[in-house]
Amino acid sequence: MVGLGLGVFVVLGCLIASLLLGAADISPSIVLQAIFQFDGSTEHLIIRTVRMPRAILAVAIGAALGVAGAITQGLTRNPLAAPDILGINEGAALAMVLAVFWRGSGGNYVGFAFGGAMLAAVLVYWLGSMGRSGLTPLKLVIAGAALTYLLTSLTTGILILNQRTLDEIRFWLAGSLAGPDMAAIGPVLPYIVVGLVGSLALGRQLTLLSLGEDVAQGLGLQTAWVKVGAAIAVVLLAGSAVSLAGPIGFVGLVVPHVVRFAVGVDYRWILPYAMLVGAILLSVADLAARLVIRPQELPVGIMTALVGAPFFIYLARSRIKQ
Repeated sequence: MVGLGLGVFVVLGCLIASLLLGAADISPSIVLQAIFQFDGSTEHLIIRTVRMPRAILAVAIGAALGVAGAITQGLTRNPLAAPDILGINEGAALAMVLAVFWRGSGGNYVGFAFGGAMLAAVLVYWLGSMGRSGLTPLKLVIAGAALTYLLTSLTTGILILNQRTLDEIRFWLAGSLAGPDMAAIGPVLPYIVVGLVGSLALGRQLTLLSLGEDVAQGLGLQTAWVKVGAAIAVVLLAGSAVSLAGPIGFVGLVVPHVVRFAVGVDYRWILPYAMLVGAILLSVADLAARLVIRPQELPVGIMTALVGAPFFIYLARSRIKQ
């Protein structure tokens, strides 16, 4: 409990830092005035319309991706699994690109993101289950990698054919927290909240499932329903994150490993800690993306990839040695 309290304190610190730091130098007193005594000035508008939505977005999406990654790894019993590694994020991204291609930007396309994420999850599970040996962790990762490349190629092909769509969502495709305001974030936040609450309710069941399906069934667990509930939670969390910020990679891969190193293998603790660590990681990555080439900025997806790609290589090498 002390660790959770400390995590909440660090998340609040990240929120404050996100409001204070950026391309423009704004004093803490002006930030407070913008929150409590808004007067419409340029600095107050920067805080209210740019930094505040971005700070909230970093915390919400970081928590969503961290928990989605933890559930995916628990559900598949595969330490290399994550929504972006298994193609779920790319499925949601392709659906969003198709929606923008057909209807233009400016609409609420979160339903498309959910549909794309769900179809990708079903496809990768089906591909990984083919063959006599059935579903194995290695086959699941290979199927996910193959599906990710396929979906990425389809997305790129659509963007090449339509310059307008490319111009509208280029920055978003790299994974970016810039752009969405509170009007865009508000309709999606309830899905993230439902996904997080539902995930926390599955903590005990995922712990039993991680022991093996036969063991879990022997202990009276209805594994089929747990898998369905966990899959719905992952689709809600990953789809919501992609619809707002694009396919941000590696957060769902890195966070569960950091958390398991600290709290062990009980998902009743892994999931709440993954929520906090994911929020902290993405907030820090976004701050770095804003400040490293200030006053310009990088997509936050680049910053997470700089940390996540070497970590993924390390995990893959350690699994091969085993």
